[in-house]
Amino acid sequence: MKWILLAVIVVATVLGDLLQSYEMKRSGEQSVDARGLGHLLRLIFQRRYLFLGIVCMAISFFAFMALVQVAPLSFAVPASAATFVLETILAKFVLKEAVGPRRAAGALLVLGGVVLLAR
Repeated sequence: MKWILLAVIVVATVLGDLLQSYEMKRSGEQSVDARGLGHLLRLIFQRRYLFLGIVCMAISFFAFMALVQVAPLSFAVPASAATFVLETILAKFVLKEAVGPRRAAGALLVLGGVVLLAR
């Protein structure tokens, strides 16, 4: 059960972050004042990918709550770090972001830690 919950967390988090990043880049910079907050709330309901990203993050949150009920926190947090690796890859190929050698090396180190943890 813990591996299924972990998979749900990883997929939902990666999808949520990817969708949020995509939509927020499309919408441009947002201000943080009261007027900007109102605009951001309207934006959430107008942009379906942004709304879907938030739903994915909620799924990830509840799956994480379930995971820590059946697995130790010392497993749950590091294992869910697999999202960093997938998000780095998808940021490069889907969002066309520049991922330099330093970021790639960091993602590979995280991947090594996840692999060590899984054994």
